[in-house]
Amino acid sequence: MPVHYFYLILAVAAETVGTTALQASQQFTRLVPSVLVVLGYGLAFYLMAQTLRVMPVGIVYAIWSGLGIVFIAAIGYMVFGQKLDLPALLGIAMIVGGILVIHLFSATSTH
Repeated sequence: MPVHYFYLILAVAAETVGTTALQASQQFTRLVPSVLVVLGYGLAFYLMAQTLRVMPVGIVYAIWSGLGIVFIAAIGYMVFGQKLDLPALLGIAMIVGGILVIHLFSATSTH
């Protein structure tokens, strides 16, 4: 796997941690989750910047935000008991489909 994809995967993971901590921080009233928000987003943007050295910003952002949506929806369901209706699930499935189209068929996505 090229190193820029490794950075992008880690950026998605860091953003997922940051967003999960944002929910747990209760509007920044809890210290530890609040610190995790800042650290998670800081690391996510640093790693995404490293990925941008090789890949176009539109492709990086599409993958980063799309996978983040999928992971946050799953964590919201499992950790916070937030349920999604059928239209929301279909929309998330379309986002995943879009990421796959970019990765598998786009010439601008580096492999």
